[in-house]
Amino acid sequence: MAAIPQALSGNPKPDPAGARDDVLSSLLGHLRLSGAVQFCVLAGGDWRAEATAAFIEMIGPRAMPFHIVVEGRCWLDLDGAVTPLDAGDMILFPRPTLHSLGAGGGGVRLDILGDLPAPPWRETPVLRYGVPEARILCGFFQCDDLAFAPLMHALPRLMHVTGGGRDTWLARLIRQMVEEIDRPRAGGVSVLPRLTEVAFIEIIRDEIARTMPRQAGWLAALADPRLARCLSLIHTAPARDWTLTDLATQSGVSRSALTQLFQSVLDTSPIRYIRGWRLYLASLDLARTAKSITEVAETAGYATEAAFTRAFARSYGTPPAAWRARARGRLER
Repeated sequence: MAAIPQALSGNPKPDPAGARDDVLSSLLGHLRLSGAVQFCVLAGGDWRAEATAAFIEMIGPRAMPFHIVVEGRCWLDLDGAVTPLDAGDMILFPRPTLHSLGAGGGGVRLDILGDLPAPPWRETPVLRYGVPEARILCGFFQCDDLAFAPLMHALPRLMHVTGGGRDTWLARLIRQMVEEIDRPRAGGVSVLPRLTEVAFIEIIRDEIARTMPRQAGWLAALADPRLARCLSLIHTAPARDWTLTDLATQSGVSRSALTQLFQSVLDTSPIRYIRGWRLYLASLDLARTAKSITEVAETAGYATEAAFTRAFARSYGTPPAAWRARARGRLER
């Protein structure tokens, strides 16, 4: 652990926007997709395609289905609530969710998964049904990096970004994706996942910006200048040996006030939050680096590998060695 930083003199004036951006940058900067699958659907007439329970089981609990309407229109049916989707719209489910896409009265049921060719794919598969009236880029992300519980719990069941014109970030990104599909080039199968990774991060940023005012949860914490300042300290210097006194002093509040804020907004204590953030970073180290488990444990602030293993297993449901093996297995596929 690094030495405890010297406390700032006086009560600093919080910079809510700067502190919030520090926290978002520290988290989103770590996000990497461990897998992404994309395919294109061209459909016309009345049709319906369902994300069934079998589909949810196949993609796994950490997969996030998405759909991008490139051309035409369709609708989303989520628990009987129908949402129209127009060209340029993107929807993302942070957790696997039963849903349907369709057009018109939803007459013909499409078996999209059954019609997909067997992987690996040299080019993005394009499935055609009837005379095309809608063009939809579908797929799902695998992102173990979103295992940081406060963020995952803060995200809604469905995120929907509308196109809003040709010059939005999403419209420009869609044009790039379509270019890769329509004019396949060497390395195109590798480029498209990178573009979808950008879309994934941007839609999360957009959701955070649009839903910031909340009474409780991680997004509400970012909107509170005192909590945002404290979270910024933790996220940008997780290895420091933070104490409650240090965090309260540099956040401009008393220890009791900071503890009460964390409990009421985040349902945890500052010290437990630090442990959670360090364990999350440890999960990334295990997946991405060759550090020994002892080194990862030390970086996470644990005196022994045994103590780290117990804490990690409580949070992630599996010991560090098993987590590493599973994560690397996914990355190699």
